[in-house]
Amino acid sequence: MNPTRLFVGNLSYQTMENDLQDYFSQAGVVTSVNLMLDKMTGKSRGFAFVEFSTSEEANKAIEQFHNKEFQGRPLTVNIARPREDRSSQQRWGGGRDYERRERR
Repeated sequence: MNPTRLFVGNLSYQTMENDLQDYFSQAGVVTSVNLMLDKMTGKSRGFAFVEFSTSEEANKAIEQFHNKEFQGRPLTVNIARPREDRSSQQRWGGGRDYERRERR
């Protein structure tokens, strides 16, 4: 886990990366902002990752901004967790289960 990389959720869909850069720079040096966009529409998915130069600055940002209102919405701010390996996850779809079909 990278202690300088933060997950920022519950963003307004109108939020831009430069808005986050300006806002979070109140807590320290922001080294990157990655606003997640929908691949099909190009619109915001309502969350982003903000990275600071030090873990102290990242922790300050969590204390300063978690549950605080930004552009009319209370933010979720915490240390970003690594994405789980999708190949190791079992998926249970709503499709037919051909192996369990009974003979009549």
